[in-house]
Amino acid sequence: MSLRVETNDEWISTRTGIRERRVIGPNESFSQLCIKAGSSALQMAQWKADTLDLIILATSTPDDLFGSAPKIQAKLGATKAVAFDLTAACSGFLFALVTAAQFIRSGSMKRVLVIGADQLSSWVDWNDRKSCVLFGDGAGAIAIESSEAEDDLIGFKLRSDGTRGDCLNLIEKRNFQPLIGSTMHQQGGFLNIQMNGQEVYKFAVREVPCILQELLKTHQIGSDSLDWLLLHQANKRILDAVADRLKVPRSKVLSNLASYGNTSAATIPLMLDEAVRDGKVLPGNLIASSGFGAGLSWGAALFRWHGPCS
Repeated sequence: MSLRVETNDEWISTRTGIRERRVIGPNESFSQLCIKAGSSALQMAQWKADTLDLIILATSTPDDLFGSAPKIQAKLGATKAVAFDLTAACSGFLFALVTAAQFIRSGSMKRVLVIGADQLSSWVDWNDRKSCVLFGDGAGAIAIESSEAEDDLIGFKLRSDGTRGDCLNLIEKRNFQPLIGSTMHQQGGFLNIQMNGQEVYKFAVREVPCILQELLKTHQIGSDSLDWLLLHQANKRILDAVADRLKVPRSKVLSNLASYGNTSAATIPLMLDEAVRDGKVLPGNLIASSGFGAGLSWGAALFRWHGPCS
């Protein structure tokens, strides 16, 4: 980035913890990333695609504004699954996971594929030093199914506050063109990501520990009982601040932020996948997770891990 804006690796890494990011190239697509992540999750779960009942794609950057999930469903061969997109920005994966759990608990669905993915590189102002150093592209997925174990998803809490939405947004262009005579129409399109970094930071370090503490208190679980803290990978300072507020040792904070940057809805499933494959997260581990970001939206979930993901 130092070749484009006034910055350097030390400036970026000391302020954010980010050293590398991935950007979709000309021979790749958003849907391809999602299909690869979904296929890997199915392979790890040893499921055939046609046994899926539901696919939820958590994303704010679909390559089809009408929804990318049906395309992914078709490419995976999940012929019996209903598929839809869910938009909640950086909170998206956690919101989608909770949504999937409700379908399973109702008995209407047995097997669900939850994908978190975003291509934020398409909407970054690459001349804005404050934001262009943060965001990358990525996709991750988990396969979940109904279980007799009652403590898989122990509990959750979700929040939204639209009064603070202008702290982080990606809004439409107000570009009107003549149609017939004096009649105008609005040309579709969006502006680049706009972010007030200081306000987003203050929001995250205040609200995320609070909602996690509320969740733990509701279920009478102490933070010292947690095996892992799995947060949206936005900024290392946020991860450290939340862990310190909860009195969770930083050694129990899962983070791959340095390698991928902020991939929005993809950060939590990407991190969970790596931790499972590396043998850090083991069956029976108790995990507290939180997603937070644009909307503003945030949430927390407390669950016990019982299987693999990808």
